[in-house]
Amino acid sequence: MSSVGPKQAIFERLAEIAQAFGHPGRLELLEHLAQRERSVEELTALSGMSFANTSRHLQILRRVRLVDTERRGKNIMYRLAGGNEIVGLMKYLGLIGERNVAEVSQTLNDYFHSRDSMEAVSREELTRRLADDLVIVLDVRPQDEFAAGHLPGARNIPLGELERRLIELPSDTEIIAYCRGPYCVMAFEAVVTLRAKGFNAARLEDGFPEWKAAGLTVERSIAA
Repeated sequence: MSSVGPKQAIFERLAEIAQAFGHPGRLELLEHLAQRERSVEELTALSGMSFANTSRHLQILRRVRLVDTERRGKNIMYRLAGGNEIVGLMKYLGLIGERNVAEVSQTLNDYFHSRDSMEAVSREELTRRLADDLVIVLDVRPQDEFAAGHLPGARNIPLGELERRLIELPSDTEIIAYCRGPYCVMAFEAVVTLRAKGFNAARLEDGFPEWKAAGLTVERSIAA
């Protein structure tokens, strides 16, 4: 008879999931997969890791069912398994880090808050402003991520194209920018650029995955 009780057995499995989260490369892969499903090749290019390392980290995530796979022809596509729960867990991991880890708070102050010390717009407030048609929502992620899912009515101008496409944005309406999540730098950089050009701009408090995980309306340009 096993000496491991049911509680201990559950804790062992939970510890395996926690260990799978315990690598910055795997957290980054999960962030990319929270935008849309991707192949190993795509994730390798996005993460900057080697193909072998990307594959190894994905197998660790798959072993504890944080990601699922589907074969399409010669490609294996990866996607989050239970995406809303994983996004929520990553959000709370970040909040604990901000509260308990001095280096996390210092990085937030040195990089993020130095670029935008203004309070971000909450999901609830943005929902109200959208209902009253008071804002333009700007998605500064790459076009493929926007097409797979975005906030309702959002316009897509990837960050690298923003300066040359400013003419597409109204100068008399507040612009709320968002990107991949609370630690994605693209929304911060977009707000800096917009304000420098005289636009009234702010950022969403987090990003597309958190909006979707909250059960709010999402639009798609392609089947995803």
